[in-house]
Amino acid sequence: MKKNEYLIRHDKVCIHLHYSICKALGIETTDKLYTHIPKPVCEDGDVTVSWNQAVHTDREVTENRPDMIIKNKKEKTDVTIPADRNIVQKEAGKRLKYKSSCTDTQRMWNLKFTIIPVKV
Repeated sequence: MKKNEYLIRHDKVCIHLHYSICKALGIETTDKLYTHIPKPVCEDGDVTVSWNQAVHTDREVTENRPDMIIKNKKEKTDVTIPADRNIVQKEAGKRLKYKSSCTDTQRMWNLKFTIIPVKV
């Protein structure tokens, strides 16, 4: 799969996840999925959904921009869209990719973060 095709597929899945998560959490969205354009930050009460925002830490971390962060139950969400044969490697890679960012953020914010792979 070409890199451009991967990014288009990745972004479509991420937009669908963002739309579904915002709807489920009661955050205002468009009526139709195909018109949904994620805002950088969506809030409703004590729930915040950040879209493609950098996570700032005390030290420089190269992988600091997950696709989505949901601040409620302190869950951090990122998305990868692998081919069927690559699912195990991509899941392990995603966990490793954000491990240092997750550790630093936990220490700075005094919160527990969990990296949750989402398989579609």
